[in-house]
Amino acid sequence: MLMAHPAILRNLIEEYDTLRILDAGSSRASVRQRMDDIAYTLCVSTGTRDVDTALIAARHQLPGARPEDDSVLTV
Repeated sequence: MLMAHPAILRNLIEEYDTLRILDAGSSRASVRQRMDDIAYTLCVSTGTRDVDTALIAARHQLPGARPEDDSVLTV
């Protein structure tokens, strides 16, 4: 499987998190569509099928992430 460059993953994560905050305050279709596009890209980039799993996988691929660290899984 091809691996996305960490800088790309970091940008996707940051944009998704920002849009999630914006979406919480509004129901604009353009914000929701961009979130869906980023979620799809994250899923394809990480080989996953849902955005939550994709975000976890992407964060684990970033520099400094420890493979044994599952703290991102706790709420």
